Amino acid sequence: MSAPFAYNPPDHEAEKASNSYLMSLVGLLAGLPLPIINLIATFIFFAANRRGPYFVRWHATQALLSQMSLLGMNSVAFWWTFGILFRDQTVTNNYLAYMFTVGLFNIAEFAATVYAAVATRKGQHVEWWFFGALTHVLCKPKPIK
Repeated sequence: MSAPFAYNPPDHEAEKASNSYLMSLVGLLAGLPLPIINLIATFIFFAANRRGPYFVRWHATQALLSQMSLLGMNSVAFWWTFGILFRDQTVTNNYLAYMFTVGLFNIAEFAATVYAAVATRKGQHVEWWFFGALTHVLCKPKPIK
């Protein structure tokens, strides 16, 4: 999960990069029932730092991608639960299995986010499986003039 980075980031960059993961945790706590809140909070941080140092941009992008992946799963869980509570739908084995799976994914993402926030704050580069490779494609270092 931890990998070398192109340079050793200064302390202020490590702190900002760590904040990209903390923003998604704050969004989770503030908007737990609405899955879009996490994505919006992470996107605001990403947009505010899209022209920042490469280390910060890279980690803000990775945090945003991870939130985007959970949005679909959490939205289905939210609306399925809404249908059970306020419409004619019933609790089925499929619903319970889906909620269990979504719960596991959210717990894993939460743990990975806490780990990434702590490690990134220490100046360590943390690449997540799949999201790290995708982030490298989307986030390039600025050319030296």
